[in-house]
Amino acid sequence: MKNIVELTESSFESEILQAQGPVLVDFYAPWCGPCKMLAPLLEQLAGEFAGKIKFAKLNVDDAPVLAARFQIAGVPTLMLFRGGQAVDQIVGLASPRSLKTWLERASETVSA
Repeated sequence: MKNIVELTESSFESEILQAQGPVLVDFYAPWCGPCKMLAPLLEQLAGEFAGKIKFAKLNVDDAPVLAARFQIAGVPTLMLFRGGQAVDQIVGLASPRSLKTWLERASETVSA
């Protein structure tokens, strides 16, 4: 998990809302099967997109205030932040291809 920052409610603002570039936040729960299936893919993508998109994860059980603030109704929820604002999201387990395409579009929007 070297390419993915583990967030807490206290570190969320400095890590995400004040970040310069795009940030992907994985809202997950440790008991969630699809979240566990998604974790290795996110680790791989974090390596591929290093320097373009920052990757972070937040355990919703440990951060109920943030989960409520961003209206997380199901896990996993992947939320893309830009300039401190949530700009897009995927709820549920996305296919590797669709997730990579989504991230490529997000990184191109920044560099364009």
